Amino acid sequence: MKPVLTLGDLEGVPAGGEVTITSDTLITPLAREEVERRRITLRVVEQAPSEGQPAGTAVPRHVVAIAADHGGYELKEQFKSYLREWGYAVLDLGTDSAAAVDYPDFAEAVATALVRGDAWRGVVIDSAGIGSSIAANKVPGVRAALCYDRATARNSREHNDANLLALGARMIAAEAAREILAVWLQTPFAGGRHQRRVDKIRAIEARFLRTG
Repeated sequence: MKPVLTLGDLEGVPAGGEVTITSDTLITPLAREEVERRRITLRVVEQAPSEGQPAGTAVPRHVVAIAADHGGYELKEQFKSYLREWGYAVLDLGTDSAAAVDYPDFAEAVATALVRGDAWRGVVIDSAGIGSSIAANKVPGVRAALCYDRATARNSREHNDANLLALGARMIAAEAAREILAVWLQTPFAGGRHQRRVDKIRAIEARFLRTG
C-alpha cells in the first residue's frame, strides 16, 4: 500500500513550510492545491527499510516522531518496535538513555518536527505525561492530548484532531500504553461539528500569536 498525502496531513504546516514525503507517495488533488496555495515545499526522500524490515517490503505509510525523558525512555524503546511492526517510519528524537534529562526539551523537539512537516504524528512520554503535554501545546499548530485509556485516545482523535500523543509511563501499564498508541494512530478525525470546534481552537491560538 502506497503512502498518501491528504489535505488533513497538511494541517498545522505553516505557509512556506516543508513536508517530507517518500518518492512513491500519492498526493490527493486537494492536498496538491493546498501545497501550491500555501507554497509548501515537498521534500522527497527515498525511504530506506526500517530496522528489521526486509528489503522489498512496503514503505511505511507515515513518519511518527517520538521522544521521551528518562522516565519514559524504556516505554519509548518499546514503542519504536511497535511502530515499525505496524508499518510506520520512526523519527527518534531522544533521549538515548535513562539518565536524567528535562522533559520540555523533548516535547519541544517532537512538536517542532510536527509543525515543520517532518512527521505525521508525534508521541512524547515522561513519567506522568502532564508536563510534556503542557510543553508541546506551547508550539503553535500542535494539539497534544494526554491520554490514559483507549476511550480518551479515540476521543482526542475523533473530536479534537490531536496530532501529538502524551503519555505517562509511570501512570499506566505497558500493555495499556500499547493499546492507547494503536487506537490513537488508527482513529480518524470525525470532522463535521468537531471541525468547527477545532477551528475555534486555532482561532484562539492565532489571536494570541498576533497580540504576543
